[in-house]
Amino acid sequence: GPQPSISNSEGDLLFLLDSSGSVSYYEFSKVKEFMWDLVQPFTFGPKGIQASIIHISTVPTMEFPFDRYPSGGTLRQAIRDTRQLMGDTNTGQALSYAKDKLFSHEAGARPHVPKVLVWVTDGFSSDDISGPMQLLKDMGVTVFIVSTGRGNYLELSAAASQPPEKHLHFVDVDDLPIITKELRDAILDVIQANQLHAVDVTSSSFRLMWPKLLSQETGYYTLEYAPTDDLARKRTMQVSGAHTSLTLSNLAPETTYEVALIPESNVHYFPPQTTRVTTLAEEISPTQVLISESAPRSFHVSWAPTLDSVIGYQILYGPLPGNSVKLLEVDGKHNSTVVENLAPNTTYLVTVTAIYRSGKEKSLSAKACTLEEGSKVRHLRFEDMGPNTLKASWDAADGKVLGYRVRCRRQSGPSSVLSVSPQIHSVLLTDLPSGSTNKVCVKPLYKNQPGKGLCRMVHMQP
Repeated sequence: GPQPSISNSEGDLLFLLDSSGSVSYYEFSKVKEFMWDLVQPFTFGPKGIQASIIHISTVPTMEFPFDRYPSGGTLRQAIRDTRQLMGDTNTGQALSYAKDKLFSHEAGARPHVPKVLVWVTDGFSSDDISGPMQLLKDMGVTVFIVSTGRGNYLELSAAASQPPEKHLHFVDVDDLPIITKELRDAILDVIQANQLHAVDVTSSSFRLMWPKLLSQETGYYTLEYAPTDDLARKRTMQVSGAHTSLTLSNLAPETTYEVALIPESNVHYFPPQTTRVTTLAEEISPTQVLISESAPRSFHVSWAPTLDSVIGYQILYGPLPGNSVKLLEVDGKHNSTVVENLAPNTTYLVTVTAIYRSGKEKSLSAKACTLEEGSKVRHLRFEDMGPNTLKASWDAADGKVLGYRVRCRRQSGPSSVLSVSPQIHSVLLTDLPSGSTNKVCVKPLYKNQPGKGLCRMVHMQP
C-alpha cells in the first residue's frame, strides 16, 4: 500500500542487478518490483536520494546515472522500462565498474554523501568478487546483499557489510516483499546521517559518520574518544573538513566508548556532536555451522569464522538416536570437510569444536540428514497436449517417497507449484504462452528432507 514519504535523507543508492542469463524473465521482473517498493517512500533529487542501476552481465552496463531521474514518478518508469541483458554473470567486473561510478561526477554521484550498494543476486558469479567488494567497503560504501538463490553463505556473508545478519538476506524471489521494510530501514540508518553515529561495529573497530558541516577551506574537525569507565585515556585527533566519516580501530572488545566530534569552523559556529558506541564481544569460532551437499552416504560440513587463534577443529558425528560417535580432525586453517561412510536416510548430530592456542574450546552443533539411496528424479519428459498445455512425466524415485513437488517458472506470468502423491508421476502444465521458454523442476519428498530434483527448460512452439 501507499507508504508515508521519507525526507531528510541524502545519499547515493546503487542497485547491482543480476541481468545475466542465469536469471529467468519471471525472476527479473519480480526483482524490479522489489526495487521500486524498496525506494517508493524516498524523496528523490539533488538534496535527497539519488538512485542508479548497473547490470551484471558479460560486460557491466549502467542503466541510468544517479542524476537522471529527480522524482519518484520518473524513476518508477525507468525501473519498469529496464530490460534484461542476458550474458555471463561477471559480478567482479560489475563491482569494479560500480566503484568508479559511485564516486564519479560524470555519473551524477555526489561527494561527501553516504554511498549504499544493494546487490540482488541468484547467488552465483563467474568471476572473483572478494577483491573489488573489499575495495568498495574500504572506500566507505555500505553493502547490502539480497540472494534469491542458494549461493554460498560464507562467501556472501564475507562480501556484505558487517554484521551479516543486518546486511545479508536469503529469500525466495516470490517472498521478496517480506524483507522490504527491514532492508529499507537498514538503508535509512546509513543515509540519514544527520548526526554523528557509528556503523560497521566489530569487536575492535567501528566507523563514525556525520553530516557534511565543513569543507577543506572552511575548517577541520577535532575528534575525541575514550572508554566510559576510564575517561583519562582520552585520545584526540584532527580530521580534514572534507571528511564525513572515519574508522577507529585497535579498540577493546565489549567496551563502551564516549565519542565527541567538534567542528572547528572559521565561518560559523557548530555545536559539538556526541555519541556512545559499544564494541562487540571478541570473535569466537564457530558461530555458524552449515550442512550442505547431502547425499545418501555423505554430507559437507562448513563453519565460520576461521581465526588465527584456532589451531584445529574436531568434528564429532553420530546417528540420532544412538551413542555411536566418530571423530574427524581438521587443521585450523580450513573451514570445511566432507563426512563420509554414513547410513542413508539417517539423521546425524554434528558438533564442531574449535581448539584455541590458549587451550580453550568452543563448540557448536547442527543436525544433518542423509538422503535415501537413489533419491532423485530421472528422465523428465514433456508431451504436447494442445494449445498452451504440456504433460510433464518422470520415472519414480527410489526409496520411501512421500510425494513429488513440481515447480513451473514461466517466462511470463506467475510461477506455480504442484504437490502430488507418490503414485502419480505426471502432471498437466497449462497457461504456457506460445513461443515462451519455461523452467520445470520435479523433486521427490522424503521424511527427513527433499531428494535431488531434476530441472529442464521447455520451449513452447509458436
